[in-house]
Amino acid sequence: MTTTLITGSNKGLGYETARRLIAAGHTVYLGARDPGRGRRAAEELGARPLLIDVADDASVAAAAKAVEADGGLDVLVNNAAITGEFIGVAEATAEHLRAPYETNVLGVVRVTHAFLPLLRRSAAPVVVNVSSGLGSMTRVTTPEALESRFPGLGYQSSKAAVNMLTVQYAMAFPGMRVNCVDPGYTATDLNGRTGTQTVEEGAEIIVRMALLGPDGPTGGFFNAAGPVPW
Repeated sequence: MTTTLITGSNKGLGYETARRLIAAGHTVYLGARDPGRGRRAAEELGARPLLIDVADDASVAAAAKAVEADGGLDVLVNNAAITGEFIGVAEATAEHLRAPYETNVLGVVRVTHAFLPLLRRSAAPVVVNVSSGLGSMTRVTTPEALESRFPGLGYQSSKAAVNMLTVQYAMAFPGMRVNCVDPGYTATDLNGRTGTQTVEEGAEIIVRMALLGPDGPTGGFFNAAGPVPW
C-alpha cells in the first residue's frame, strides 16, 4: 500500500489530486491548515485528515509525528501555495515577498525536511513539488508565451526557487524521484478562478508524477505535454 501526503488539499488541485490517487489505490493524508475544512474534504474523499500549516514549524513537526505513528510515508506532494499581494515590480518591497516565500519556498523546505526520515525508509519514495510556468525563466522571457504577460516579483520568483529546491533535493537523494510540475493555468481560488483549465486537467501531471516508479525521471520540471524549460 502506497501512503501519500498532499499539502493544501482541501480544495482545488490538491483535492482533485487526492481523489485520483485514492482511486489509484493510495492511502492519502489530506493536509489542510483549517481543521474543519480538512476534515470535511477528507470525509468526502475517504482520505485521512491531517492538520498541517506549512508556514508553521510546530504544525509541520506535529504532522510528521502523526504520520510516523501511523506507519510512514511513500509520496509527498508539496502543493500548498499562495500568490501573495499582486503589486507592480516597481512598488514591491521585501515585505510584499515575505508571505509567498514563507509558504511557497520555506514551506517546501520545512515539510520536506520534516518528512525526509519517513521517505528515506520507503522502498520507492517520491516527492512532487507543484511549481508553475511562471517560475520558468525561459517561458517568462519568451514574448509569445502566456507566462510573459504576468509580471511580478513574489509568486513568480518563489516558484523559480521551488524549481531549484527540486533539483538540489534530487541530487542529494538519488534514490528518490523528486520532480517539480507545472499544472498550467487552472481555474482555482489561487487565481480567482480565471484559469483556462479545469482542475481535472491541471491535476493530471501532479498525479502522473506522484505515481512514478523507481525507474522514473528525477530532478526534472514537467507539464502535461512533457518537460518544461527552466
